[in-house]
Amino acid sequence: MSLINDVRTARPVAPDADRPGRGERVVARSGPGHVRADLAEVFRRDYALVVGVAARVLGSRDEAEDVAQEVFLSLGRSSVPTGQARGWLCVAAAHTALNQLRAGRRRAAREVIAANDDTLPDVADAVVTLEERRRVRAALARLPHKHAVALVLRHSGLSYADVAAALDLSPGSVGTTVRRAESTLRKELIRHASSD
Repeated sequence: MSLINDVRTARPVAPDADRPGRGERVVARSGPGHVRADLAEVFRRDYALVVGVAARVLGSRDEAEDVAQEVFLSLGRSSVPTGQARGWLCVAAAHTALNQLRAGRRRAAREVIAANDDTLPDVADAVVTLEERRRVRAALARLPHKHAVALVLRHSGLSYADVAAALDLSPGSVGTTVRRAESTLRKELIRHASSD
């Protein structure tokens, strides 16, 4: 069943009485095949953000859209409170994209040269750029998961408060976590550059 069909057949559900409200709508699961009632609304609101987070990790919009579909399908079957859906989606997108990198299921990236003039870029420059991106993504996949996710979320444009909420960190520790992740990423790049 496609995501669009899942959204169209969503049924309203009662709030989950087991969770404290804090004034936010909570979606309860009612059995196999159930899709949360607010999925279409959340999808419209956060799809571009989720694709952006995944694309930062994968470097491919097509692959990022595949990750987004998987993440939204998971959200559709979850009982994540509506108010927490955005943070949950960003973390799920980063985790899913990183898992895809780590599992080696990533397809070879293709770059399309779109130029209005007749000059072609230097092939060597394009190869070096692609190799650098590959090295950064490989190093990112070797980072501790929390550091990699914090780095991806922050460089995807999320504020410190959003990253803190998504990763269950204090807002004051986000900057430190991101700086440590950047430092570890640099060390990984240097270590693997010297071994090549």
